[in-house]
Amino acid sequence: MVDFFRKKAANSKDDILSGLTVALALVPEAVAFAFVAGVDPLVGLYAAFMVGLITSVFGGRPGMISGATGAMAVVLVSLVKEGNDLGMSMANPVQDMGLNYLFATIILAGVLQFLAGVFKFGKFVRLIPHPVMMGFVNGLAIVIFMSQLGMFPQVINWDAISFSDYTLHINREAFWVADKVLYTMVGLVILTMSIMYLLPKITSKIPAALVAILTVSAIVIFGNLDVSTVGSFIRDGGGTGLKGGLPAFQSQLFAMVPFNWTTVTFILPYAVILAAIGLIESLMTLNLLDEITNSRGNGNRECMAQGAANIVTGFFGGMGGCAMIGQSLINVKSGGRGRLSGIIAASTLLVFILFASPYIEMVPIAALVGVMFMVVIGTFAWSTFNVLFKIPKADAFVLVLVSGLTVIFDLAIAVLVGVIVSALAFSWENARRIRARRSFREDGTKIYEIWGPLFFGSITTFNNKFDVENDPESVEIDFIESRVADHSGIEAISNLVQKYENAGKTIKLKHLSDDCITLLQRADDHFRTVILRDIDDPRYYVVTDKAKIG
Repeated sequence: MVDFFRKKAANSKDDILSGLTVALALVPEAVAFAFVAGVDPLVGLYAAFMVGLITSVFGGRPGMISGATGAMAVVLVSLVKEGNDLGMSMANPVQDMGLNYLFATIILAGVLQFLAGVFKFGKFVRLIPHPVMMGFVNGLAIVIFMSQLGMFPQVINWDAISFSDYTLHINREAFWVADKVLYTMVGLVILTMSIMYLLPKITSKIPAALVAILTVSAIVIFGNLDVSTVGSFIRDGGGTGLKGGLPAFQSQLFAMVPFNWTTVTFILPYAVILAAIGLIESLMTLNLLDEITNSRGNGNRECMAQGAANIVTGFFGGMGGCAMIGQSLINVKSGGRGRLSGIIAASTLLVFILFASPYIEMVPIAALVGVMFMVVIGTFAWSTFNVLFKIPKADAFVLVLVSGLTVIFDLAIAVLVGVIVSALAFSWENARRIRARRSFREDGTKIYEIWGPLFFGSITTFNNKFDVENDPESVEIDFIESRVADHSGIEAISNLVQKYENAGKTIKLKHLSDDCITLLQRADDHFRTVILRDIDDPRYYVVTDKAKIG
């Protein structure tokens, strides 16, 4: 640990200041997501602290911030509700049982995530196409923007509007909120964004987001402005405040949650969904930060860290979490590139809960909304509008589709659908590329030279290239410009050979890859007489030599 801080000393100032900035931005997010999930704000704050601290120390991406997220909170809503109903249906009814089921589910989801890292599933993030990544970024930017709109006060005072005697009555006070509160908040949001935009042009020694938050907070406090603050936001949502103690071990968890088949069938589907959402969002955020910082994180290590964090969080009364793209971008763009920034953010959040809750509750929501709006501007891939009509139509469709599904449903569904559609488009495009050039030798043997990949999508086209009935007695198929990609391709070759032999004709195969030859001979030893291995062909030796060198 001493070596760790010694190596990072050069960047410690930036890490500390950016960590403080992130901690302030974490508070309303964690509280809001706790309200979404239907649990006490401290459950969200504890999750932000524990998940953030553990992943910062042990995760695979220094500088990435994790905590309670909306993507997981949306799933927890129905879990808590159904858990309460299940608790009331027990032989000995238990109220508020949903929270205990939530903790058990988070623990199980953490186990699944940890196993995903152990079995190195994190590497599959490389299979996510760039259009899916751009769609994910754009959709998430829209989601963050829309979530911040809910922080603004209502525009219309509905109590001043009535309908009687078939007449609509609108009093002068109907739009008082817009006049007295909304405009003030909009002005503070614009001021926050202006500071964040202009300050980096003057100096980059201190995070612009932190300066903006402190400046706007001072204006609100000393100007005695009537605007929404972190404290009023919590109280309006039904909470009592940020004040709390250290997270406590949930010793009653195993006593409250019965370990039986009913419990397993209830929490397992939720755990799988939460684990998938958490890993997808974390790995996508890791990939995005890799591009921004021009470095490379470790996906498998991040999976294990996220899993361990959720296991600990479940045992100590948190709602679980994963990587947060908004706060991660705030951290990176404020200069926080090391693990220390995440450690400071998580530790500062705990200090807020234990000692500084009255001061943090005075921070205006407008300042935090302004910071998040700048995150939205920095997150959205504005290059989309330039490339949308220049890239292939399939890629453009995937980009728009993923963006829309991220907004309408959630990240996991959007990415999954995007990858599937991209894979289908790729398969369809490559299925059309297989070709067969026909020629004859002097002895009458017909030569088929195959070009393009042979896989499940191109089998039909491949079979249509051959005229078994009208071909001569001797046929040779050359795969020098082709690659057999899967078992479907091998099966297609096997069936084709059988058709020619059933027609009483001789068929030979050459330039098949070694793995394809092995599989064909394993399926039927007869292929030893069909496959030609000793071939005097300069192209063949060149390809073979290159393969051995590589």
